[in-house]
Parts: sequence; C-alpha cells; structure tokens
Amino acid sequence: MHKSRFCALVIDCKVDDIDAAGRFWSAALGRELAPPDPEGPTYRTLKTGDDEPIMLLQKVDHPSRVHLDIETDDVDAEVARLEALGARRIEKIHTWWIMEAPTGHRFCVVRPQRGPLGERANQWP
Repeated sequence: MHKSRFCALVIDCKVDDIDAAGRFWSAALGRELAPPDPEGPTYRTLKTGDDEPIMLLQKVDHPSRVHLDIETDDVDAEVARLEALGARRIEKIHTWWIMEAPTGHRFCVVRPQRGPLGERANQWP
C-alpha cells in the first residue's frame, strides 16, 4: 500500500535568466520569491502556505509550459499505478520520473516534498 497526492505546480521557463522569470511570476501571482537554493540553481520557489501546493519555476530547454508534480511515499508503485491508467514513462531524473498522461500532458512523480504524507493523501492498494 502506498500514498500519493498532488503537491506542486511547476512553471517551466525557457529563459536565459530564471531570476527575472521569478521576479515576474512573484509580482504576477502576488507571492514572495524565496531566496535561491544553491543546490537547485535552475529552480526558484514562490512561497505558499503549508496547506497550498508548492509553486516552482524551473529553467528548461524545452518550450515553456506548466506541469504538475505528484508526490508519493513509493515512487515505483505510483509510477506503476499511473502506467496502468494509461500514462507512460518519459525519463527518470535522479529520484523522480517524468511521465506523460494519455492526454499528452507531462507531469512528474516525486518523493514527498513537505514531509510524510498524512491523512489527506490518497491511499492505494
């Protein structure tokens, strides 16, 4: 048995300056821009409440778009569950998978981002 839930909205930005993109989206969405994380130089975070999805900006080489992240306490089991629903694996990066839904939308399956998954997460056999 494993758990999963929607955890993040990721704004993929095909830009040269991810900091400028962060300033734009911070102002546009009324969210404070968190200080850059030296371990994640291609990411910027917009601050959200503990009960809200994480909002990230990611510097990418592909066309700009938005994708969702699903966090889970068992990445392999969640990927298998989603494949059974019709999704397909695109690429494994470090500890997470980029997936594609039958609708053509890309999304990621990641480890828990804000600690253990609690009662509000979906529980799967």
